[in-house]
Amino acid sequence: METLEAQKPRVSVRRRAAAVKSFRCKNLVAVVEDPNDIRNIGTVIRNANALGVERVYIVDPRKALPDDWQQMRQRKSLSETSVSAVKWTFVKRFDSTDACLNHLEKHGFVSVVTSPHIKGKTSVFLHEGDYSRHTKLAVWFGNEKRGISALAVERSEMCVAIPMFGMIESLNLGTSSGVVLYEITKQRREYQSKYRRGRRKGKRAEPLPTVMRREIDGFASSETEEQASGPK
Repeated sequence: METLEAQKPRVSVRRRAAAVKSFRCKNLVAVVEDPNDIRNIGTVIRNANALGVERVYIVDPRKALPDDWQQMRQRKSLSETSVSAVKWTFVKRFDSTDACLNHLEKHGFVSVVTSPHIKGKTSVFLHEGDYSRHTKLAVWFGNEKRGISALAVERSEMCVAIPMFGMIESLNLGTSSGVVLYEITKQRREYQSKYRRGRRKGKRAEPLPTVMRREIDGFASSETEEQASGPK
């Protein structure tokens, strides 16, 4: 039997998990297509968890990751680079871009890709897009060197680009995913705070909060989270 002292950190972690649940962006998936570096996968998972993205999908043709999420959670490399976020974010891998797109489309998801403007494709700067109009949305991030694939572009609704104003017009995967997901989750959280979707579709009588206040005390530090077994 656990002592009272041993139980306290777990109680704190569960309290934090319950507190953040309502801030999660429902039916929002971040997709990483064929990443070269496992450290970048961990960074995207960390960004997704911190910003309230519901799931992360990895297109992994080299089979660098296990199929089972529980096995992923035990991978030291992913746990360290994601600062244990992999234990709290559902991650699913796919063998190919086509398989991932088929899965998303089967479940009613619309895809947008992060990419510079492409001729013949609807293209917007990040701040110009409306990311709340689709109930189910998948946001794609391409390979660190090659960018997003032609297939993902072809089957997406639009291309989203981050405006840049310097001599260098590129950001690494970790930074770009953080910037893009911040804007998208902000919009979707604001929408779901005011409106319901699904069977109870309509405007809420009282808006839900969109910001987590620090008055919610007793939540775990990242060190404590590393000791936790994951969400129930």
